[in-house]
This record gives sequence, C-alpha cells and structure tokens, in this order.
Amino acid sequence: MINKKNRPPNFWNTAKNYLSKKDKKLGKIIRSYPSDFLFSKSDPFLTLSRSIVGQQISVKAAQSIWDRLEIKILKVSPIQIKNTHFNTLKSVGLSRQKVSYLKNLADSFIENKIKIKYWKKMNDEEIIRDLTQIKGIGKWTAEMFLIFNLCRPDIFPVDDLGLIKGICKCYNLKYPISKNYALKLSKKWQPWRSVATWYFWRSLDPIPVEY
Repeated sequence: MINKKNRPPNFWNTAKNYLSKKDKKLGKIIRSYPSDFLFSKSDPFLTLSRSIVGQQISVKAAQSIWDRLEIKILKVSPIQIKNTHFNTLKSVGLSRQKVSYLKNLADSFIENKIKIKYWKKMNDEEIIRDLTQIKGIGKWTAEMFLIFNLCRPDIFPVDDLGLIKGICKCYNLKYPISKNYALKLSKKWQPWRSVATWYFWRSLDPIPVEY
C-alpha cells in the first residue's frame, strides 16, 4: 500500500498535467485521485512474482493470494520459492501452472538466465524479449514489470482487460473495444501511456493496482 516513504516517478506530475489538458475525460479521473500514484518496488523478482500471481484474475483476488503467500513463506525470494514444496505454494490458492511459472522465474534469477543487471539500460522491447524467454512470462507480465518496477513512462498493455474496461467506462463505449481501436485511442496519451493506463485501472478498483 502507499505510504510516506513511497515516491512517484519524477515524470508523474508532468504526465498528469499533460494528460489532463489533452484529454478532459481522463483528466476528470486524474483529479479524482489526487493522492495516489505509481511507485516502484525496487525488487524485480517481487514485481515479476506478483505479476504472475495476478495473471487473469482480479486485483482483489491477486492481493488475497499474495497475502497468503507472504504469510506462508515469509519472504518471497528466488531461493525461497525454489526451496518451497510445490504443494505448499499451491495451498495458498495458486494454480499448478502458476506455481510452475514461479519456479521457472526463480531458476532464471538463480542461474542468471536473464540480463537483470542491464535492464535499466535496455529499451522496452529488449526487456520484453529477455523476460519472455522464461516460460510463464508473456508480454503482459513483462509490460507489468516495465510499468511497476522500472516505471517506464509509455507502456500500453493492450491485452489487459482492466485497461480496456477502464477506457470503455471513461468514454461510455460498449465493452470490449478492439485492440486496434484501443491502440488508436492511445496515441493521444503518448508519451505518457503508462500513466494513463494506471489511472484507467484506478478508476475501476477500490485499491490502487500494485505489482
């Protein structure tokens, strides 16, 4: 949850002002949440693990499973995930598939199969390619990492159903709209599409989306 130690990305206020002027309806959402903001969790393994847990389920359900996981294993880390029995992980509400994905992720970190040290210098597409080598990490999960860990400013996860719902709600459009139409709409939010996305999510959920 947001606390006083967390800080928004240095571009946050610039992006909010730009989007509010460019898009009046999005601006109304932005003004509705004056104290909320995106912030980075510095641990990349944590962000990716939370993204796997959150695949294809609601924010509330994902948070519930994550809370149980933290209680069960105390610290979510590559070594801890690797050493925890499959059934123990499954007992917190994770599917068999997601347990396998978390194990794959842990092995990739432990065995240095991915370019963790270079991510900050790599562009968005390079990072997506690097991460999607891991079974269980698709483009959506990689995009969540770019938004929530590296705080990249212009990510638009067009496959995210929550994002599409938020757009439809904001503009009174019949759900769902096509990906192509969503991408067309997103051009007016460049170069701050991560910020626009975050506010569309925020408009749907009682708690801020967090990975």
